[in-house]
Amino acid sequence: MSDTSSLRPHAERARAASRLVASSSGAARTHALGRIAEALRDQRDALLDANAADVAAGREAGLEDAFLDRLALSADRIEGMASAVDAIAGQDDPVGRVELQQVRPNGLRVGRVRTPLGVIAVIYEARPNVTSDAAALAIRSGNAILLKGGSHARRSNKAVGAAVAAGLEAGGLPADAVQVITDHPRDAIAELLTFDDLIDLVIPRGGEGLIRFVAERSRIPVVKHYKGVCHVYLHEDAPVDRAVAIAVNAKVSRPAVCNSAETLLVDAAAASRLLPAVGRALIDAGVTLHADGRARAHLPATREVVAANDSDWDAEYLALDIAVAVVDGLDGAIEHIRAHSSDHTEAIVTESITVADRFTREITSSCVMVNASTRFADGGQLGLGAEIGISTSRVHAYGPMGAEGLTTTRFVVLGEGHVRT
Repeated sequence: MSDTSSLRPHAERARAASRLVASSSGAARTHALGRIAEALRDQRDALLDANAADVAAGREAGLEDAFLDRLALSADRIEGMASAVDAIAGQDDPVGRVELQQVRPNGLRVGRVRTPLGVIAVIYEARPNVTSDAAALAIRSGNAILLKGGSHARRSNKAVGAAVAAGLEAGGLPADAVQVITDHPRDAIAELLTFDDLIDLVIPRGGEGLIRFVAERSRIPVVKHYKGVCHVYLHEDAPVDRAVAIAVNAKVSRPAVCNSAETLLVDAAAASRLLPAVGRALIDAGVTLHADGRARAHLPATREVVAANDSDWDAEYLALDIAVAVVDGLDGAIEHIRAHSSDHTEAIVTESITVADRFTREITSSCVMVNASTRFADGGQLGLGAEIGISTSRVHAYGPMGAEGLTTTRFVVLGEGHVRT
């Protein structure tokens, strides 16, 4: 970790390493990933010590509980990080996969083949697991990666980076393929975003302010999502027990993450049947309900139920708060979601295949759930092993991005002395 003020040497080393990783075999990268998972487990105590120091400093600095939750590691979370690397190692190698094969009328054999992007930069805030997840996905997909974490996780990220470097070296790949940048000030990000000759893609992960900062200054293509304003819609035929279970899980299981539900929509035809039970369950779980007038008519008059204002429909609370509205059927739900969605994740609870089919056709967010919690909008849960980020920009990738999302395609053409006339 250099003390030089410039990040360019890091990017130059990453570019050189990316060529070695891209030309390595899938088996070699699988082997290196296995060694990274082993190193994470072997260095668990060092990771916990480093993280404890970060959390203590954050608590002393007055950071919010939601931020500290994203920052904190435990033995279980470290095992989860290692298991995610194992899962990525077990995936089919996307590099070199043939997407299209055809023989043209002139005899040319044309193939479209998956290839690594090159060098990726990830800029993120408080979650140390991003360091190992992103590193593993980059190696699986044949890329090199620069990881610039937030200052509050500096010790944790440095420790995770050391484990990853040890695993790469044990696996025979260059340690420069994964560089965790910890000793540079925040304003170094602006410099990093000018290296369009060395870096191929930038992925910011964090609050809306960080993502807009990166998107507005980068000369390099950016994959981004600004907010996670996720909706759960309870259709008129939703069973009460299922509605309660999904609404509570979507909001309460981990409220500080981007796939937590921020708005609950309830069909007017079933509000009197569903809202009392769902509202009580949310209140009992410690949630404050920001409800419109139609919803408040079916909710208890307690301090946990407050009148919603216009800003609540676009709020990403990342806390035990949820906006609640009564809507006029499926049309009303779709209209509300189209007006306020951040294109992250929406869910419907319904018994009707016809209704579910229309919801999935007309709601165009990156993840659409039918009778399932929004919390499943996660790379690990969707079979990607982990995610390097979630894209709501629709260009190149849309939704949680795994290893395949860090590749592109190119054409390989085989001829026999062909010339064009």
